[in-house]
Amino acid sequence: MRKIVLTAAIVLFVSACKREQRVFDPGAASSQTANGVALNDVHAGGAVPTANYSMFEESAYAVGEGKRLFSAFNCTGCHAQGGGGMGPALMDAEWIYGSRPEQIYSDIVQGRPNGMPSFAGKIPDYQVWELVAYVRSLSGQLPADVAPSRSDNLPVAKAEQARQKENPPDERPQKVQGAKP
Repeated sequence: MRKIVLTAAIVLFVSACKREQRVFDPGAASSQTANGVALNDVHAGGAVPTANYSMFEESAYAVGEGKRLFSAFNCTGCHAQGGGGMGPALMDAEWIYGSRPEQIYSDIVQGRPNGMPSFAGKIPDYQVWELVAYVRSLSGQLPADVAPSRSDNLPVAKAEQARQKENPPDERPQKVQGAKP
């Protein structure tokens, strides 16, 4: 009887532990639509479809996949390891087109003049959002407990989640006109 009670207690304890839910391949059903809008559709005025990007930014797996994709799509060719090269640095607070997830999504999908190619239709949307999450992690914009993965090729580099958070201008609190300091 004592063994049964002990076994039941262990089963209850283990089942009560909350684990991160990892979606290894969201596929067409969950990643191609958000709020009833097809994410691959072209939107007038360059509008970015709303997506639940927080599920990517709160998932260490998604950020790790973004890190892998950053290298696989040769983003390092222009942005180095986030420190900049031909392309702008991604580790600081100086963001030309903005640092919010929707703005980074637009940068990747629509491209930018003088260098950044458009990846529209070439990368599935869930992978774009994984890239967005990783790019934001480079400047410390994600929670500290969301670590992408260990950088085996750069052991002296500071881990993304250990970097001090940068405060890009578009995320700083705005002063209200007429308000006293």
